[in-house]
Amino acid sequence: MSKEKPDEGRKLLYDLVKDFEYAMLVTHSAGGGLHARPMQIAELRADADVYLVTNIHSPKIEEIKLNPEVTLTFQSKGGFAAVNGRATVLRDQALIDRLWSEAWKLWFPAGKSDPAIAMIKFDAREGEYWDKGGAEGLKYMFEAVKAYAKGETPKNDDEQHGKVSL
Repeated sequence: MSKEKPDEGRKLLYDLVKDFEYAMLVTHSAGGGLHARPMQIAELRADADVYLVTNIHSPKIEEIKLNPEVTLTFQSKGGFAAVNGRATVLRDQALIDRLWSEAWKLWFPAGKSDPAIAMIKFDAREGEYWDKGGAEGLKYMFEAVKAYAKGETPKNDDEQHGKVSL
């Protein structure tokens, strides 16, 4: 679909989502539907892999065990992204120690050693992004006004919208 090099697409996606604190995690429920919930991002890597903190007794743990194929979505005023991948539940104390945030004490009062704490590792496989912020947003608005005046639909370029294999 895109003329850009794969590494450029990955960089555009990462640059769009790198400052997000939260993402929506979408899992498959036991009944066959989809279940979405906001999750605080513990770590987002340049390859779009993500670590999320959770309670081991949360329903999402069983949902991931039943079907580890999940989606993370990101949204801001000017940008959107959806990344598909595979989730794994980890009980790795060294990882918890490395990523620990004092803000997590709200959910884990015993701190890093709370027996309920677990990490979800999200291995990104493919992503899609829509960037309508900053310079890309201005460029899109210009193209949209021009298209409107001509009675056409504005076109996105590769920096504004793209699909990426990760």
